[in-house]
Amino acid sequence: MKAVVQEDRTGCGIASIAALTGQSYAAAKAAAAKLGILVEDPKLWSDTRLMRKLLAFFGIGAGRKEEPFRSWDELPVRALLAIKWHREKTGAAWHWVVFVREEGERYVLDSKRGLRSSRRTDLGRIKPKWFISLNEKSC
Repeated sequence: MKAVVQEDRTGCGIASIAALTGQSYAAAKAAAAKLGILVEDPKLWSDTRLMRKLLAFFGIGAGRKEEPFRSWDELPVRALLAIKWHREKTGAAWHWVVFVREEGERYVLDSKRGLRSSRRTDLGRIKPKWFISLNEKSC
């Protein structure tokens, strides 16, 4: 799976979906816009319903609830992780990334522009708060 770099400040969720579906950022952003999910909306950082709506549009099955992060070993094969969790004036916010376990490896695809590598294996430096499990057969 290949990482997709976000092109907008609140575009980490859209870039995560693009990586999961093998699409470009522009294609995922256009699909999101058709669903009324706009990158100008700060809820992309703080509302799982928007991500679930986009996952469903692309046929990606997701767990019904957010699960607390306990350890990297306990994560499913694919997951959306909430990292960099913090409070904004409007409430909780976070950065979306994709966790992948494949071929004996595990890594995080981080869409943040400016990273040396979007494929992160420095898991000890990443501090997830919680995750949404994804159906590996649908992504």
